[in-house]
Amino acid sequence: MSNDSLNLLSFTGKIRVLHLTWIAFFITFFAWFNHAPLLMAIADSLSLTSEQVKTLLILNVALTIPARVIIGMLTDKYGPRLTYSLLLAVGSIPCFIFALADNFTQAAIGRFLLGFIGAGFVVGIRMVSEWFPANQLGTAEGIYGGWGNFGSAAAAMTLPIIALLVGGVDGWRYAIGITGAIALVYSVIYYRSVTDTPKGGTYFKPKKIGGMEVSSPSDFVLLLIMKVPMYAALALLAWKLSPSGIGMLSQPVVVAIYVSLAVLYVLHAKKSYDINREIFVKLPEPIHRYRFKQVAVLNILYFATFGSELAVVSMLPLFFSETFTLDPVKAGLLASAYAFMNLMSRPAGGLISDRFGRKSTLLILTAGLALGYLAMSMINAEWPLYLAVATAMACSFFVQSGEGAVFAVVPLIKRRLTGQIAGMTGAYGNVGAVFYLTVLSMVSYQTFFLVIAGTAVLGFVTLLFLEEPEGQMAEVMPDGSVSLIDVA
Repeated sequence: MSNDSLNLLSFTGKIRVLHLTWIAFFITFFAWFNHAPLLMAIADSLSLTSEQVKTLLILNVALTIPARVIIGMLTDKYGPRLTYSLLLAVGSIPCFIFALADNFTQAAIGRFLLGFIGAGFVVGIRMVSEWFPANQLGTAEGIYGGWGNFGSAAAAMTLPIIALLVGGVDGWRYAIGITGAIALVYSVIYYRSVTDTPKGGTYFKPKKIGGMEVSSPSDFVLLLIMKVPMYAALALLAWKLSPSGIGMLSQPVVVAIYVSLAVLYVLHAKKSYDINREIFVKLPEPIHRYRFKQVAVLNILYFATFGSELAVVSMLPLFFSETFTLDPVKAGLLASAYAFMNLMSRPAGGLISDRFGRKSTLLILTAGLALGYLAMSMINAEWPLYLAVATAMACSFFVQSGEGAVFAVVPLIKRRLTGQIAGMTGAYGNVGAVFYLTVLSMVSYQTFFLVIAGTAVLGFVTLLFLEEPEGQMAEVMPDGSVSLIDVA
């Protein structure tokens, strides 16, 4: 089957499922980033300080870290249809909480809880991998990710207009409330419109739930190491809210959070050991193994790609507004150009990966990403506005194509663990966002962009350890027979 047979104008079979699923993802991002283009109106309405506004940006991406891991496990266990539908319905509630907020604390709670809807991405990765063969998977995942990701750009372009049309100081509240209503309605539509696999297909589930399966003791150690940054990002957030940061939480509460995170890590490590106990006695048959270092490399790359996109989408309207003295609507529209590139960039990354190889594509795109952020660090008020916007769009091409290329590899590692692998890799994107937004709260915009460029260089180095997916991966059918799935 050739890539040419992927007819996106169709609305039947696997293409229908792809369209319905990217729309679900689009709505999650539309709701998740409903605050970014309205930040100035929200700050005025709730009398927020600059520090409180930046804290809302960090809170918005924090809960998505554990949420993506949890949602990945639930997706593998219960299937993407049910998981996505429930996530959309539950995710609508924090939209309403935020829309009704009267002070910073209420807004902070709403923003923190809304981070959970950002986990929707990993659900669709598993759904698409069930419906498309390996030679179309990068393209299909790229379309899913790119067109869905456009939800943040759509929010930047439409929500300020909706707020203005409603008018008054409460315009932003109605705009944000509408995003929650859309998510709630679509949760029902999605559940009634899709199935987890094509007719007659087998949905492979993990043998055990609660932790990721690995294939060797050394992989188990690497798994434990790769879990640390996810807990560290949450600890970083607690520090940001402590008396040393903005003082939202008291020191005893912050210490309690640190202790809780340490205990959770130990419990998570124990659960992972229980699930993988057998590998310390006898390794799985070679046909059933996979290399966890593949996951680790993809995690680091997604830290730099999606992590930077989340951070930049959150701050770019403010950056353009302050640098070029623009009104909020114009700044939001110009900043949306960065996210607008998702429509073609992420599918392009998947398509190039399908046709020219997974590893070589990632090497080129990661190098471009580093150079792109280096260029953005040089933008200042003396630049022509069109050149600043063009630079942001060029940079975003490499960022989002890189994301597409990362998730062209994720479903080719181990089918029954796709939700969990996508969850962990996706969570690393949020770890990156928390890290970058924390850096932003302490340094200039120029230094912020330079830090991202530096981490992209680190990602390029780790890519040298990635192995090109080849051959087939094996999964066990319900009757005990082995099914071989092409990965090349």
